[in-house]
Amino acid sequence: MTVLHDRPPAGGREGSGALRRVLPPARRFLARRKGAVARLTLWSLAESAQTFLIGYGVARSLDAGFLAGRTGVGLGWLAAAGVAVLLGAPVVRGVFAQLAELTEPLRDRLVERAVDRSMDGARVRPGGGDRAAVSRLTNQVEIVRDSFAGLVLTLRSFVFTAAGALVGLFSLDPALLVVVLPPLAGGLALFLATLRPTGAAQRRALAADEALGDHVARTRRALRDITACGTEPEVAERGERLVAEAAATARVLARWAGLRTLALGIAGQLPLLLLLLAVPALRDRGVSTGAVLGAFTYLAQALLPALHTLMTALGAAGTRLLVVLDRITTPPTGPGSAEDHRSHRPEPAETGPPDPERARGPEPDTRTAAGTAMGTDTGPGPGPGTQTNTGTGTGTGTGTGTGTGTGTGTGTGTPPAPRAPVEARAPRAPVPPPRRPAPAVRLRSVTLAYGARAEPVLDALDLCVEEGEHLAVVGPSGIGKSTLTRLVAGTLAPTLGTVEVAGRRVTGPPSAELTSLRVLLPQQAYVFTGTVRENLTYLRPDASDVEVLAAVRELGADGLVRRLGGPDAPLRPDELSQGERQLLVLVRAYLSPARLLLLDEATCHLDAAAEARAEEALARRPGALLVVAHRMSSALRADRVLVLDGVGADCGTHGELLGRSPLYRDLVGHWDEIRD
Repeated sequence: MTVLHDRPPAGGREGSGALRRVLPPARRFLARRKGAVARLTLWSLAESAQTFLIGYGVARSLDAGFLAGRTGVGLGWLAAAGVAVLLGAPVVRGVFAQLAELTEPLRDRLVERAVDRSMDGARVRPGGGDRAAVSRLTNQVEIVRDSFAGLVLTLRSFVFTAAGALVGLFSLDPALLVVVLPPLAGGLALFLATLRPTGAAQRRALAADEALGDHVARTRRALRDITACGTEPEVAERGERLVAEAAATARVLARWAGLRTLALGIAGQLPLLLLLLAVPALRDRGVSTGAVLGAFTYLAQALLPALHTLMTALGAAGTRLLVVLDRITTPPTGPGSAEDHRSHRPEPAETGPPDPERARGPEPDTRTAAGTAMGTDTGPGPGPGTQTNTGTGTGTGTGTGTGTGTGTGTGTGTPPAPRAPVEARAPRAPVPPPRRPAPAVRLRSVTLAYGARAEPVLDALDLCVEEGEHLAVVGPSGIGKSTLTRLVAGTLAPTLGTVEVAGRRVTGPPSAELTSLRVLLPQQAYVFTGTVRENLTYLRPDASDVEVLAAVRELGADGLVRRLGGPDAPLRPDELSQGERQLLVLVRAYLSPARLLLLDEATCHLDAAAEARAEEALARRPGALLVVAHRMSSALRADRVLVLDGVGADCGTHGELLGRSPLYRDLVGHWDEIRD
C-alpha cells in the first residue's frame, strides 16, 4: 500500500470549460464599470488617430512634398507625424489612469472571493487547513491583476492600432490591403485556434506542478513516519510518477508554444516579406512611392509590433489569467471539497462500527463434561503473538482466553491409561534456568553531536530499558528528548557508542527489520487517504476485526471511529483535527507487532484524560513503552523517569528523582503551578 495518497489538485477541470465559467462574471464585472470602459475607449481612439497620422504623414511627405519638389510641404507632413508621436505620452497616461479603475476593484473582489472560499472550506472541514489559501490571496491574485492589466493594454492597443493602420492603408491605396491582409488574418486565425488547447495544456501543467509541490510538502512533514515505517520506495515511486507527469505536461505545453511561434511568424513577418515582393507589381498598378513607404511604416512601426505583443500576451498572460481566475472564482469539486463533504458526510447512527461483543459471537461453553480442565494463556491479546493453551484432566473441557496476562484457556484431556508400577526412575537431567530476555533498549556510551565542533546533544549516555518497562523522558525544550527517540528508532546514527533494541543494533538494519522491532510516533501524526481500517492496520494488515475493534475500544477511539462511519468508511485527513489524527495513530501503534513503542509527544493534542487512557492502554500492551512526556502526569504513570538536563542524565522513579534531582523538582513544581 502506498503511504502517501496525494489528493488530486482542486479544480482539475479542463481549460475548454474555463472560458464559459469565467465569461459571465467577467461581463457582470465590466457592466458595472461602463464609465471606466467608455473613457478607456476614448483614449484608445486617440491612439488610433495617432497611428493613422504617422503612416499617412510619411506617405504624403514624399508624394506631395519631396518627390513633387515641394520641400516645405514634405517637412510639414513629417512635422505632423512627429507631433502625433509626441502626443502619445498624454494618451498613455490617460489609458493607465482608466486602467487602474478596472484592475484595483478586480483585485479587491478576488481577495474577497478567496477569503470566502477559504472560510467555507474551514467550516465544513474542521482541523483541515486550506494550504492553497495563502497562494490564492497573494501570488494568484497578483497574477490575475497583472495579467488582466497587461491583457487589457495589449488587446486595446492592437485593436485600435490595427484600426488606424488598416484605415491608413486603405486611404493610401486599397491594393495594399490585398497584399497585407491575407497573411495577417491567416496567422491571427491560426493563433486564435491554439488558445483553447493551450489553455487546457496550461491548466494541466499547473495542476501537475501543484500535485508535485503538495507531494513534496506532505513527504517533508511525514519524513520520520516514512523512514520509521520503511515506505521510502513507495513514496519515491509516487514522486517519480508526479515528476514524469509534470515533465509530460510541460512538453505538451512547449509543443503548443511552438505552434504559436509559427502563427506569429505568418502574421508578423510574412506581410512585410510579401509587400517587398509585391513592390514592382504595385508600382505597375500606379501605387505611388509614398504610399508604398507609408505601408512599410504602418507595418514596421505600428501593426506588426502590436500584433507581436498581442500574441505574446494572449499566449502567456491570457491563458495564465484564464486558468488562475477560474481556480480562484470556481469552487473546488474534488475530494475533500465543501460540496463533496456535504454530500458524503457519514451517518454515524447507521454506519457505526459493529459491536465487538456481537462480532465475537456466542461465548463457548466452559463447563466440563467429566473432570476438570486448566489452561494458561500466553497470548498478548489484541495484537500479534502466539497463544498456547494446555489442559490436563480426566475428561474433556473447553475454555477461552483473550486479553493480556493469564486467564482461562482451552484444553482437552483423556483419562490416563493404567500403567504398571515402576520400581525406579532414572535421575532427571537438571533443567537450566530460563534465559533472561534481552533488554528492550540498551544504550552504551552514546554520544551525538550535530557537527564536528558542536556541543554534544547527548554525551556518553548509558541507558537500559527492560522488557515490559514504561519509561518517561522529561527535560527542558530542545534538550535532546526527540533526538533520543530517533537514536533508538534507528533514524539517526550516534556519533559514538551503540544503540540496541531487543539485543540487536539498530544502526544499519533494513527498514523492514526495524519496523518489526519498534514503532516511532512523532508529534505530527500521519494519516493517509484510504479507509479507517487501512489506517489502523497499516503496520499489521492481517489484524482481525475483533482485534481492531478491541484496540479501538481500549484506546478510547470507538466514538471517533463511529463518527467517521465505521472501520470501512473512507478517511480524508483534512477532515480530522490534530488530536483525532493522534488517536488513530495510537491505535495503529497498539496493533503493531513491534514490542517497543516510542512516543515523541505523540499525545500532545489530546486532552489530559484521553492522554492518560492512551498511555495506560499502551503500557498494558506486551513490550516496552518509552514516552517523551508532554505533561508531567506522564512521568507519574511511568515505572521510571529519565531526566535530561543538557549536561548529564538521571534515571529513577518519581520519588527517587524528587529527592535527588533539582531539575526534576523544578519541572514537577512548574507543572503543578500550571495545573493549579
